[in-house]
Amino acid sequence: MPKKLNARVVGAKSTRRVGTPKPAEADAAARFYYKGNRLKQLRAFVYITRMGTLSRAAEALFLSQPSVSLQLKALEREMGAPLVERTRRRITLTDAGEALYEIARPLVEGFENLDREFHLKTRGRPGGKLTVAAGSSTIQYLLPELVKAYRERHPDVHLQLANVTGKDGLALLRADEADIAIGSMLDVPQDIAWAPVYHYDPMLIMPPDHPLATKEDITLEDLSPYGLILPPQRLTTFRLVDMVFQQRHVPYTVAIEVGGWDVIKQYVAMGLGISIVTGICITEADKQRLVVRNLRRYFPQRSYGVVMRKGKFLSPEARAFIDLIRPGLLTHRDYDESGHSER
Repeated sequence: MPKKLNARVVGAKSTRRVGTPKPAEADAAARFYYKGNRLKQLRAFVYITRMGTLSRAAEALFLSQPSVSLQLKALEREMGAPLVERTRRRITLTDAGEALYEIARPLVEGFENLDREFHLKTRGRPGGKLTVAAGSSTIQYLLPELVKAYRERHPDVHLQLANVTGKDGLALLRADEADIAIGSMLDVPQDIAWAPVYHYDPMLIMPPDHPLATKEDITLEDLSPYGLILPPQRLTTFRLVDMVFQQRHVPYTVAIEVGGWDVIKQYVAMGLGISIVTGICITEADKQRLVVRNLRRYFPQRSYGVVMRKGKFLSPEARAFIDLIRPGLLTHRDYDESGHSER
């Protein structure tokens, strides 16, 4: 009897087809195959975290939403823990997800920048390139010290400052022709991350012999009889001034419309009108030739900060510049929030 049983066993073994993996071999093969796709799953996870929803992540990755969802589920299964919490509006990270994101983000970013870093090293340009989009006032009054510090720390980086309006700056970001933008925003589009850092009060400026120069408490109605010198209508300052006067039903007159804070200050000093400017452009020298009054009572502060396209992986050069402004600015939470600015 035992011999027949052994015969059956031997016969069963002999029927295994050549090339069919044993169970242990199959498990090993599955793990190997899975690890070959690990980067795709981590990339999907990082994009989901950055973009905030599966649909936006899928769009950024040029994949279908079910594919991204399957990659996330596979990663959660392999990690043995839920990585995200799904709500109706957006996805948030669990504690395990937070831990994995901190590990996965630099890995995925390194892979995203692999070609670029390779070409930089093989072409003999170790410093790389950084393009920052900004308006004239930002370049003139806010960036000089930052640029000086950046050049001292990263002398090999080719730094380009693109002098553009806010609308054109957003176009450069969306076309990947600028790494980041520095400036002020009123409305924040859904695809843009905005991190305000510097805040400036609105200031009334006038020549020393102006009738309002001796008055400390100036109301909006006090400004009505006098012509204003303002930037062009397409710029944020004009829009803010017009909005406040319209909301309070106070009439006002624009005497001169001209671009450039320095030009406006010069015309005010010449007695050609008064102006409402952002505190960023007021220097100590200006306080010697102009009378300055704070109008924060009526007008909102203007905030300046870092602007970038959501889902964009920052180059080391861009991260270094942002860290000069504020270390850790524009984390993944900042990417997620579409936000709205009152500035």
